[in-house]
Amino acid sequence: MSKKFEGKIALVTGGGTGIGLATAKRFVAEGAQVIITGRRKQVIEDAAKEIGANVTAIQADSGSLADLDRLYAQIKEQFGRIDVLFANAGGGEFATIDNVTEEHFDKTFDSNVKGVFFTVQKALPLIPNGGTIVLNASIVSVKGMAAFGVYSATKAAVRSFARTWTSELKDRQIRVNVVSPGPIDTPGVDGLASDPEQAKQLKAQLASQVPLGRIGQPDEIAKAVSFLASDDSSFVAGVELFVDGGMIQI
Repeated sequence: MSKKFEGKIALVTGGGTGIGLATAKRFVAEGAQVIITGRRKQVIEDAAKEIGANVTAIQADSGSLADLDRLYAQIKEQFGRIDVLFANAGGGEFATIDNVTEEHFDKTFDSNVKGVFFTVQKALPLIPNGGTIVLNASIVSVKGMAAFGVYSATKAAVRSFARTWTSELKDRQIRVNVVSPGPIDTPGVDGLASDPEQAKQLKAQLASQVPLGRIGQPDEIAKAVSFLASDDSSFVAGVELFVDGGMIQI
């Protein structure tokens, strides 16, 4: 595997499972020193063991500004900078408009919008000119999926941030892009179902909507993130890259 991140420091929020873990593995394989974060200490420590070398696990909730301050203070002391930031942490749950509670609304926006915003804002002093930022959104940023309204709105906000930040950070040559996955085989998708059988049915239903006839794997998103975060995409800025097997294109 090419060492396109040789000598680079990369931060992956929500790096304990799924897309975050797959991306952290790929960054390490491509030469980076990687920091992964997550709310659950045991999960990120287990992920770090699975990744092996060149990885540091730091427990931090991206929705907590105090946790972010502590995270960046540690990174500054230990590594001095962040060359690549993958703002991946977030999540969602099904709820139709008549069933959305204030708690559901606040929880989803805190993790997916507030968390992403301040993850990036507070990282900027550590990101050198020419650094890269990749935000994780979703195809629901543009697709109206029933019972996913609040989650979809948060992902539309994330996509909007990339446009604004591309304008605001252009003088520093910091590129900001968005990866928007379709249905991916992750614990997050499993968590949308109440039991394993329902999860299996949900994945089959989602796969039937994908032109390629299947749901994706976490490493297929990691490859796209690697492209957006590396010099391979040196003239790509402010885009939303859909990695969804064609689900929203045709």
